[in-house]
Amino acid sequence: MKELFDEVGQKASKIVTKNYSTSFSIGISLLSQQIQKPIYSIYGFVRFADEIVDTFHDYNKADLFYRFKEDTYRAIEDKISLNPILNSFQWAVHKYNIDMDLIDTFLKSMEMDLSMNNYVEGEYEEYILGSAEVVGLMCLKVFVHGDEKKYQELKPYAMGLGSAFQKVNFLRDLKADFHALGRSYFPELDTIHDFDEKTKKEIIQDIERDFLKGYEGILKLPKNSRFGVYVAYIYYKNLLMKIKKTPAEKIADTRIRIPNQKKYRIFLSSYVRHKVNLI
Repeated sequence: MKELFDEVGQKASKIVTKNYSTSFSIGISLLSQQIQKPIYSIYGFVRFADEIVDTFHDYNKADLFYRFKEDTYRAIEDKISLNPILNSFQWAVHKYNIDMDLIDTFLKSMEMDLSMNNYVEGEYEEYILGSAEVVGLMCLKVFVHGDEKKYQELKPYAMGLGSAFQKVNFLRDLKADFHALGRSYFPELDTIHDFDEKTKKEIIQDIERDFLKGYEGILKLPKNSRFGVYVAYIYYKNLLMKIKKTPAEKIADTRIRIPNQKKYRIFLSSYVRHKVNLI
């Protein structure tokens, strides 16, 4: 009854996604039925790794992370894990031929968060690559379902979109990263007081370039994934627009968010655009 055990793990990954991210869970629910499970499986895995390094302050985070990392590799090698999230992830890895170097790169970025506080230029790019761009590539492996030619064609676009999402998250969480974690991802910022209108404008222009690249890729995605990815794109674009309109000092002092009611309006308008073939 391994199939039943796998199904339990996939349901656990879906629960993790729904509890940790309303936006991503809605976006995933708009993908075709056949690819929802592996995307939930990927999200559950990356979410747990991120939680270890970001929130478990009362525990030995390094010990927890290295055990999780070891368990990840063992799950992939054995094709089973009694951790339902890792069992779900290893199933997706094998079914969609997710490259081990993507997983290695992701885990390396999570490991960086255990010891680094202020990211300089090279470290910033390395962190973005591992924490966001390769996650986009894991999802792309699912979207193209084994079509290596399509994967290589869409690879730079998926990386750009993942980068844009992560950088928006950095802006949204600027206060929490500095004050709760003592961490600065943007190389321009040694302290939170360095975040001014000029710096904000430069960061946003960089993100907008990533979004432009990512949107080109969305239009090239297979139909069964295009709408769900487009909805995530529209949500993050709206979040960036709100950040753009918010004074720098307020961004440094509060977490910018989009209320759930507005999120649903965004998703509804995206659905209308999709139905009239505007995407």
